[in-house]
This record gives sequence, structure tokens and C-alpha cells, in this order.
Amino acid sequence: MQYILSKRFEKDFAKLPDATKKKAIVTLEKFIQNPQNPTLRNHGLSGKWKGYYSINVTGDTRAVYFVIEEDIVRFVAIGSHSELYG
Repeated sequence: MQYILSKRFEKDFAKLPDATKKKAIVTLEKFIQNPQNPTLRNHGLSGKWKGYYSINVTGDTRAVYFVIEEDIVRFVAIGSHSELYG
């Protein structure tokens, strides 16, 4: 699995606390190895995020992505549940 980071994701990531950044890096590595790893809680979204998917980074932090091709995804946002889903 390969991933691409959007500009928004990079900006969101830069604003995260250092501990959350470290956890996000570990989470993305897990995602590369196995996108369906149960600890990621990978699931499809609805509403304004319909067609996108979310993985769990911390208890409240999520990373949102969509599938470009079978083995390529683009991460478009990262942040707290309330920041992303409003």
C-alpha cells in the first residue's frame, strides 16, 4: 500500500502536538502494512465525507483518506473528531 499526503493533511499534521505526530507516523506505518488492521478502526464515512475513509490515530484523532487506485490512497485531513466532522 502506498499513500500520498495532501497539502491540507500536511498543514493539519504540522499543528498536532509532538506526541500525536509520533502516533500518527506509527499509525500510517501500520496502515501501509495492513489497512484492515483492527487497531486502525478503518471505516467508510458518510455525509460531507461520503466516499472517504477514516482511521483511528489516537482516542480522538482521525486521519481521513480516499482510494485513488487499488494500492494507492491519498490522506486529505488529520485532526480531532470534532475538527473533522464538526
